[in-house]
Amino acid sequence: MSDRDTDELQAFQSAMGDVKPIKQEARVTLSQTSSSRDRLNMLARREAATALADEIRNDLSGEYVEPVDPNAILSFQRPGVQHGVFRNLRLGKYAIEARLDLHRHSVEEARQAVFRFVRDCLQHDIRCALITHGKGEGRKQPAVLKSCMSHWLPQLPEVLAFHSAQKQHGASGATYILIRKSERKRQDNLERHQKRRL
Repeated sequence: MSDRDTDELQAFQSAMGDVKPIKQEARVTLSQTSSSRDRLNMLARREAATALADEIRNDLSGEYVEPVDPNAILSFQRPGVQHGVFRNLRLGKYAIEARLDLHRHSVEEARQAVFRFVRDCLQHDIRCALITHGKGEGRKQPAVLKSCMSHWLPQLPEVLAFHSAQKQHGASGATYILIRKSERKRQDNLERHQKRRL
């Protein structure tokens, strides 16, 4: 320690010599109430918070959606999805493991249903699913839900690709979706491949 450091330390100690800790007042102890009304209020708040959290996590935008023709073919493929995999999806060669029918849904109901459906598919390791949205022909605003599918599905990172279905599955009134593997499934595959190498 240099002379300067020693001088500063002594000056600090002399300045702080008569300093005393601040007295802390006793804190108020809150009593636990167990009335049924308080419990119901707590449950209602928890339910509301959970519903709000689901709403916040749903990133599907409610903004303007570009309308598509009722007979248009919907098609989307993320970079990295193999062309052969996408071709098999497009041709309906994968087994459909889950289905969602959006007939008689409002746009908001459909938005929530699609978000939950894709999330549930990922959690249950479902890779290929079918969403039936209809064409909306003969309506004042045709293909509303179909237009929403075209707009919403690319926003979900779990959706690797989608394509309008084959005739036997609803043609352009339905859409195949390819969902990425869950982390659990990826880990299983990694472990399986590592065992083969040994």
